[in-house]
Formats: sequence, C-alpha cells, structure tokens
Amino acid sequence: MTKRTRLNLYFDPALMPRIESLALRRKVSKSAIVEAAVMSYLSGDSTDQLEAAISRRLDKLGRQIDTLDLDLAVLGETVSLFILFWLTVTPPLSGTAQSATRAKGAERFEGFMQNLGRRLATGDRFLKELSRDIDSLRDDPSPDQSETNGDQA
Repeated sequence: MTKRTRLNLYFDPALMPRIESLALRRKVSKSAIVEAAVMSYLSGDSTDQLEAAISRRLDKLGRQIDTLDLDLAVLGETVSLFILFWLTVTPPLSGTAQSATRAKGAERFEGFMQNLGRRLATGDRFLKELSRDIDSLRDDPSPDQSETNGDQA
C-alpha cells in the first residue's frame, strides 16, 4: 500500500463545487482529482498533452466537416437533378392558365412551408426517416420469401 502524506489546502470557494462535481462524474475521490491536477501541473509535458488533446479535437471536427460536406454535396445534386427533371417534364403554360396556376402554387408553397416548419421544430429529418425505412426493409423478409413460406405453412 502506498503511503500518503496529508496536506491541508485552502481553495477558492468557487472551486469546490467543480471538484466535487468532477469527482462524482468520474467516481473517484476529491483527493484523486486534486492529486491528478497537481501532477499534471508539475509535469513538464502538460503543453504536449494539451496540444495532443487539441489536435485530436481538431481531427474529429475535421471528420465531422467532411461528413457535412458530403451531405451538402448529396443535397445539392438531389435538388439540381429534381429541378432539371421538373423543367424537362413540365410544359409551359398559356397566359390564361398562368394566373390560376400561380395562385394554386402559392397555396401549395404555403402548405409546404408550414410542414417544413413543423418538421424542423420536432427534429424530424427526411434522411433519418429514409434510413429508418431502409433498415426496416432489410429486417422484413422479401415478398418472394414470405409467399414461399406461406405456401409451405
């Protein structure tokens, strides 16, 4: 057993709740927290440790940005292809039909915006729903298998 030396310390009262909170989260004693802090302070490589921690965090942020960049590229391509398709298959309207179509379009767009606002407020995302749907399709047996299994039963 390692022999310990007792030392009475005085801290700023604002530090104690932070030490106690960290000790509870890590499930160690307050003495262990203070000892680790002193050892870190006294070690000469604390700058290297800090630099390594910052480097790891920057690497993680970089990977997250790469993921967002890919998501944004997919979104941009999707919108571009939809617009191209829509422009290709939608015939031009005559002058008399344009006003009625604009009014109906404004009404539908308002409904779209309300639906979008609700989805954003609840945190629902289409891509998350899509991935859940794909996962559920993987879990379900294919129609050919269920028909075959139904014939055997």
